[in-house]
Amino acid sequence: MIGDRKRRGVIYRIVLPSIVVLVFACSRLFASAGHDGVGGVNIVNVLLALIVILAAAKLGGEAFVRLGQPAVLGELVFGIVVGNLALLGFHGFDVIVHVENSRKVVNPSIEVLSKIGVIVLLFQVGLESDLKKMVKVGPSSLAVATLGVIAPFFLGWGTAALFLPDASVYVHIFVGATLCATSVGITARVFLDLGRIQTPEARIVLGAAVIDDVQGLVILGAVTGLIKAAETGGTLSTWTVMLIVLKAVAFLVGAIVFGQRITPRVFHVASRLRTSGLLLTTSLGICFVFAYLAGKIGLDPIVGAFAAGIILEEVHWRTFTERGEHSVEELVEPIAAFLVPIFFVTMGAKVDLTTFGNLSVLGFAGVLTAAAIAGKQICGLGVLRKGVDRLTVGIGMIPRGEVGLIFVDIGSSLMLGGAPVIGMNVFSAVVIMVVVTTMIAPPALKISIARGARLAAARPVEVDEDEAE
Repeated sequence: MIGDRKRRGVIYRIVLPSIVVLVFACSRLFASAGHDGVGGVNIVNVLLALIVILAAAKLGGEAFVRLGQPAVLGELVFGIVVGNLALLGFHGFDVIVHVENSRKVVNPSIEVLSKIGVIVLLFQVGLESDLKKMVKVGPSSLAVATLGVIAPFFLGWGTAALFLPDASVYVHIFVGATLCATSVGITARVFLDLGRIQTPEARIVLGAAVIDDVQGLVILGAVTGLIKAAETGGTLSTWTVMLIVLKAVAFLVGAIVFGQRITPRVFHVASRLRTSGLLLTTSLGICFVFAYLAGKIGLDPIVGAFAAGIILEEVHWRTFTERGEHSVEELVEPIAAFLVPIFFVTMGAKVDLTTFGNLSVLGFAGVLTAAAIAGKQICGLGVLRKGVDRLTVGIGMIPRGEVGLIFVDIGSSLMLGGAPVIGMNVFSAVVIMVVVTTMIAPPALKISIARGARLAAARPVEVDEDEAE
């Protein structure tokens, strides 16, 4: 009862007033800014769009954090509100997204900032990933991660084939790919808040989630390459699939091996220069170079950004920190705080609420969500140690969060036969899946951890080095 009153209080005191103030203020700004072609590069319109997006991101994030949910969900939901107010006759936010030929089109300048935000986000994820620990996580984490990619992929593929029989097989494959990844940040926060971060279940889940990201990116790179090849006249064959998968793996491995040899030399040269801001510039430069190279060979640039983050280690910039400069993670954080919310709000703005009135879309979303949950429960079978709660491990792998949104955004920008691979109906269904899996995972994980703790009280489990991160 108290929890319900608290949630209603947040809605009444923060969410609704925020939306009203945002609409009123921006309607006045829009009226004064003019409307010189939404699709054009108009600095006044871009500034207005940024004002709306950043305000929506922070207000939405604050509201959802108070509701006990991740801030990213608030950014996404407030983005949905911003992008669909035109249905009520308010067109003040058309400067961000507008309907053109029955498709939602984002302001090109905002779209570019959104794409850069995703690259920076994956660079951050790479920075937080420890390559040495990834190798040492143990067989359980590797098995859980592998099952957690394979099972959702084929379940998603099958669900798409069932509900979209007239769509291309490439669409079915891409929908399967969107179910592969796991949002490690959401799960880690729950374990941390409950003081269970050092349990065997937490170690396995967190180790598996990092490996899961790498495997998911390989699949994303392979599927993206397949679709690009098909668009240029290629055919789907075993050899084509193997070639593209090998290319994605070779790029990641080559980038890591080659980057670890070159990166120390680059930072050594940069440390001898006297210009300010060299650590940040050098790090982002490496990120953008790897992202560019990934794009040039047919992979998505985020694969390169992730690889760049993995190869950078604290020892590379020790000379900079010894003379009082901040670490790369600290320097990148404010840039990410600006750019990443643009991506999530824009993703929400792309959702067309009219598609929710289509029962087939809701049915597809429901079955896709069930497939996403079931697929990650299957990965619990990969736990090889006795005494570890497989249910907790499976639930910990459920949330898709920001990673699922990145995948579907890439699909919406890929073209096949003159149409997006991920159309508006599929886009909305996948967004529903992401929201539901992200919202149900924390409370379900808390219940499962409490249940596991009661069982473990009578049967303590020792932690061995193979499962340590």
